[in-house]
Amino acid sequence: MLSSLALLAYQLPAGAEPAVFSESNPERFDCRQLADWDMPDSALEWFERSLWASHCHVFQARAVRIGIDGVRTLALSHDIRDGIEREVARFLDGPSVFFERHGRIGRMTWADSEDDAPASPAGISRHIDRYYRLSMGNDERIANRSAVRLDIEPLDGMRFGQRLWLDAETALPLKRELIDDRGRVVETFQLTELQPPQLHEGGVVLDDRRAPPRQAWQPGWLPEGFIDQPVDTDVEQHDDTVAHRIYSDGLSTLSLFVEPIEEGRERLIPGLHRLGISLAVVRHVASSDQAMQVVVMGELPPRVLVQVADNLVWNGASADEEEG
Repeated sequence: MLSSLALLAYQLPAGAEPAVFSESNPERFDCRQLADWDMPDSALEWFERSLWASHCHVFQARAVRIGIDGVRTLALSHDIRDGIEREVARFLDGPSVFFERHGRIGRMTWADSEDDAPASPAGISRHIDRYYRLSMGNDERIANRSAVRLDIEPLDGMRFGQRLWLDAETALPLKRELIDDRGRVVETFQLTELQPPQLHEGGVVLDDRRAPPRQAWQPGWLPEGFIDQPVDTDVEQHDDTVAHRIYSDGLSTLSLFVEPIEEGRERLIPGLHRLGISLAVVRHVASSDQAMQVVVMGELPPRVLVQVADNLVWNGASADEEEG
């Protein structure tokens, strides 16, 4: 699977300009070349262009998020300094929440120093084309800008669909609707104001190649197309005993947490839980005489999360489920 995915990054949509990395520094993408690329003329090309645009434009915006848990407004910014992206999101109502992320252009897969792990935008666009049907909708106007609409429909019942509205000039995403497996819009995220974005006059650094981590477990089943993501999952809220992995098909994502259940420590109630627009499945299992808590979380159909949680493989054998 990993070797075939590496090839996807070089199978660009027909008519698309290939992403060129500097010969003197192959680990850096020069954003200025986006200005010379032809206008996309298919849904798949528009989707890929939006990924590159999101890495390479500097902007500030206001947005609104509408979900089943309410309405929130946000201030957003994206900047690039010394080739490193800096994204900031600040909620403007309700509890004060501030997110900041420093990052690089991601890679599709884990890889050591000798393996190929190409930049993700081109590979992601080809990968999702295997699991979603992309089509063009009617042009609209979002945040006082002309927008191109993409309809993204899953080819199976294992993932949610989306509608995306992209800025016709830059391909930056202006609006997203998340559509569940019953055809319901469960979340809308929309820019209400976008200051004129500027194409970065320089390069953006690619993420480092990362060797896959060693862990005592692995998912025995994942929806087809979901790949172990080469991202740092260590967060301050979790101690060293919590193992966390992220899997994605390029559009939909699930998180898998595994930790020991220790006497005196709070544990979650087994079953299905709703966290905003996300769902979480909790299981308590026994492996090698150690009680473990398994949590699978994502914006996916409940049966998918349940099947992942119930098929964890531990040291070559499935763990036995305990009573909650």
